[in-house]
Amino acid sequence: MNRPARNRFREYGLPLLLFAAGIVTTTANGARFMQNFLDGRPPVVRDSDLWPWPWLLDDPSRFHLGLDFCAALLGILLIHEFGHYFACRAHRIKATLPLVLPAPTLSGTAGAVIQIRSRIPNRNALMDVGIFGPLAGYVASVVAIALGFILSVEAPLDAPPAIVRFGSEPLTIRILHSLLLHWDPQIPPFDRITPHPILLAGWIGLFITSLNLIPGGQLDGGHILYSISPRLHRYATNALPFLLFIAGAVFWIGWILWGIFLMIPAMRHPRVAVEPNLSRGRLVLGVIALLIFLLTFSPTPFYDNSLMHFLHPNPYSVTGT
Repeated sequence: MNRPARNRFREYGLPLLLFAAGIVTTTANGARFMQNFLDGRPPVVRDSDLWPWPWLLDDPSRFHLGLDFCAALLGILLIHEFGHYFACRAHRIKATLPLVLPAPTLSGTAGAVIQIRSRIPNRNALMDVGIFGPLAGYVASVVAIALGFILSVEAPLDAPPAIVRFGSEPLTIRILHSLLLHWDPQIPPFDRITPHPILLAGWIGLFITSLNLIPGGQLDGGHILYSISPRLHRYATNALPFLLFIAGAVFWIGWILWGIFLMIPAMRHPRVAVEPNLSRGRLVLGVIALLIFLLTFSPTPFYDNSLMHFLHPNPYSVTGT
């Protein structure tokens, strides 16, 4: 008699509980980002900015400052996951509602996921499930970035250095900045911008999109590549950990964690029926997925965070207190 209640909790209660927790964690981080923005500072200027709870408990009224960041980031994550969810529904594939994953990270989350609970019938369905998440999330991130640029301001000359230095910008951000600059010359230049938290949320959305489009395992990019060629997927999944270990040593240490992640047995892709062949329209979707990956990927999402940097730190680097 308890089984239906447990099933209802897993289906509806758990997603709502995690969503509520995600609202709390992302709003907390966003409040600190917004306060720094209002003070003309970069998003993270001291170590304590990465754990804002003592600052918030000192004055709980500050909590509302993070609502813009929370709405933008959770909106992007949920739009991404509902892209997967509705693709599953269209192909009669059982899947959970999106599960937000609260975590003590820069964004306050470790992203969001859905769990697929039935077999994917064919490669056309697999392509749809793989592509419509990052495609929807990419569009949402672009909207957030455009709004974030409009709301951002030029940094004051005495702005302190940031302790989290964002790396090379994805092409999408550069393209959007150039387009918006033609529309509104008052938008701050790249090297003199104090980013609004919504801009930061959009950047995180692009970052998450690029991570999901890595073509291996059961990541979105892995689903897409498998739908095109199971053999290429197997080769890519075997080679990617080594490439990511190298990238972690040179560019960003987080690539090493993703390389380890792809080596977990649970990341092996389940078999999907080869027939029918992938339709021509789905091949076009595969090209679009590659284009989105190129527009969102940055080998160095954060400066001074490679394994080589930690082994041989710059003695002249600046850190917050």
